[in-house]
Amino acid sequence: MVAESSAGSRSVVVADLPGLQRAVLDWYAAHARPLPWRDPECSPWGVYVSEIMAQQTPVARVEGPWREWLARWPTPASLAAASPGDIVRAWGRLGYPRRALRLREAAAVMVERHDGEVPRTEAELLALPGVGAYTAAAVAAFAYAARTVVVDTNVRRVLARAVTGVAQAAPAVTAAEQRLAASVVPLDRADSVVWNVALMELGALVCQARTPRCEECPVSGRCAWLAGGRTAYEGPARRGQRYEGTDRKVRGDLLQLLRDAPGPLTREALGGVDPDPQRVDRLLDALVSEGFIEPLPASRFRLPE
Repeated sequence: MVAESSAGSRSVVVADLPGLQRAVLDWYAAHARPLPWRDPECSPWGVYVSEIMAQQTPVARVEGPWREWLARWPTPASLAAASPGDIVRAWGRLGYPRRALRLREAAAVMVERHDGEVPRTEAELLALPGVGAYTAAAVAAFAYAARTVVVDTNVRRVLARAVTGVAQAAPAVTAAEQRLAASVVPLDRADSVVWNVALMELGALVCQARTPRCEECPVSGRCAWLAGGRTAYEGPARRGQRYEGTDRKVRGDLLQLLRDAPGPLTREALGGVDPDPQRVDRLLDALVSEGFIEPLPASRFRLPE
């Protein structure tokens, strides 16, 4: 069996597609990490929360907060009823705390429009705050066993190497990558769900961006990039994200001080996070306008009640 998909201006042929699929599925059966949201008993809400938490955050940092979050807010209704301050405080150091507020907003939509349940279809999921194409597909697949196409950075990298023979995927997802990913999803629904998570796991554990472990890869004998001598990446420069000294770092430090404080903090107490007082004032104003903190008289601040 051969799968064919257009990549850019050329066609990409996947020879022996069933063999490729079986190699990946068998590898996953033996090497998958036992993450709690992969448990068949995990609720759709648990899957949904895991996908939001894992956006731009390593999975290793997610499991602890995920367990605490589900213990405290086991349903969309329970989260929708929580205060923004409690949610920002519980989010802790996961980063990008806007996700926490979007999660609460999405929970409120689930209560209002979906009887307190996580919606089943990708179209309904896409209508939720903070949900993009990847998250909608992932929740539909992993919460409801839908046959769909889940494309994340790991999936793109595995297919770029194994099928198209290049070292890295493009900096941003392309229509050609989406077509290629769709062309290799197993027709069987149950296999398609496992395939989607297996390909992600293979990219996360073996076909890594900087240090691929080709000697451990189940598809090394079928990999176009390996067969071509592991040619170097020749695309646009890929810049790493700087964190120290950025607005994002200072915002995180301001929120952490307020999380840890037993009560409101003065502007003076918050000023130590950065030597530039104008930046501190600008970021405090932004955090207030975005709903992360509340201003109080006498230049004091707190998390929302």
